Amino acid sequence: MSQPVVLLSTCGDEAKAQAIAMQLIEQRLAACVNMIPGVKSTYRWDGAIRTDNEMLLVIKSQRDQVQSIKQVLVELSGYELPELIAMEIIDGSQHYLDWLTVESRQPNVETSSE
Repeated sequence: MSQPVVLLSTCGDEAKAQAIAMQLIEQRLAACVNMIPGVKSTYRWDGAIRTDNEMLLVIKSQRDQVQSIKQVLVELSGYELPELIAMEIIDGSQHYLDWLTVESRQPNVETSSE
């Protein structure tokens, strides 16, 4: 069984955040994505200090889904270098963690041999 994780990422606007959240949920890569507006990020990029308004994405998933989530962020975030930080969930409500596991698991694809 995979380890439950919380992933943090940012994007520049609500439309991108919604597109990322929908794709992650539709593809069962995440059980839930919280989109938190009003995040102000200050960072160094290309030798200059910048401050931008962003949306914070809090993504609940499983460790074995991180690479697929990373690919979605690369495709949809619009950033040259999308942020993705994954943290293991070491404890929590067992009922919630069970739900997280079920909702972020790829369905088994059965092939029939005829």
